[in-house]
Amino acid sequence: MADEENIESGGESGSEESAAGEKKSGSKKLIVIVLVLLLAVLVPAGLFLGGVIGGKKSSNKVGEGEIQYDEDGNPIIQKQSIYYDLEEFIVNLNVGSKRPSFLKVTVSLELPGEAQVPAVEARLPRIRDSFQVYLRELRSEDLQGSAGVYRLREELLLRINKIVYPAKVNDILFKQILVQ
Repeated sequence: MADEENIESGGESGSEESAAGEKKSGSKKLIVIVLVLLLAVLVPAGLFLGGVIGGKKSSNKVGEGEIQYDEDGNPIIQKQSIYYDLEEFIVNLNVGSKRPSFLKVTVSLELPGEAQVPAVEARLPRIRDSFQVYLRELRSEDLQGSAGVYRLREELLLRINKIVYPAKVNDILFKQILVQ
């Protein structure tokens, strides 16, 4: 009899375990299905919001210009940058000795289009003044190496963009730099 009770209770506990196993596997399937659905919704939404898919216009930077595409995927032709030459600047550098040191700089401004030329020309006296004041405070050590020329370019670009705002100067190109 005891064996029959063990068999019956074992049989009952076995069916309870199989029912619990089915519940566990069913809940695992439900979790997997929910995760797959979430990924199916969230991934495309993230790509759309990130601009990877679904945008009407896209732009790719290529070199100095920017290529934009219309709704059909055809490139929209952008106007080329134009270059505006400034007169040369000759200034005394800030040196502690009695012997003077001079800087001669000739630059060209890269403008995004013809529309910016009047804004630059109208503010030439301010541009000249700003450049002269900054250049006179430089020392010959400030201009040594490519890092010195890079800092000079960045500082002049910052100053000129403040002066010509809302117009914009894309870059300053050095035609000549001479430290004597």
